[in-house]
Amino acid sequence: MTDHTANLFSIATGSSEPIYRQLVEQVRRLAAAGQLKPGDAMPSVREIASNLALNPMTVSKAYGLLEMDGVLARRRGLGMVVADFAPAKPADRAELLRPALERAALEARQLELDPDTVLTLFATILKEAP
Repeated sequence: MTDHTANLFSIATGSSEPIYRQLVEQVRRLAAAGQLKPGDAMPSVREIASNLALNPMTVSKAYGLLEMDGVLARRRGLGMVVADFAPAKPADRAELLRPALERAALEARQLELDPDTVLTLFATILKEAP
């Protein structure tokens, strides 16, 4: 997994959401979707910080929160690994999308867009994604 660190995370530096929170949510989504499996080794704090030009304390904070939540586990000699967990149900995975959709809905209301236009745009974006 460490070869794909730059592609694993996508940080929006201009976002109002703190960077550590972006990392936490992305790891949760990847684990819930099965892209990160129990026992998978996570990149080191230094590696992520270096590849994404982040403060190591930011990455460490994200890892600490994920460990407290049971998403990651510390393994002696291995660093952080994805913890053993039950696979997320589709409804639980969908709920992980809620914060992003709430932000998008707020922006759509601020732009005074009608729901049909927004839903059509969202459907188009879903089809375009790799």
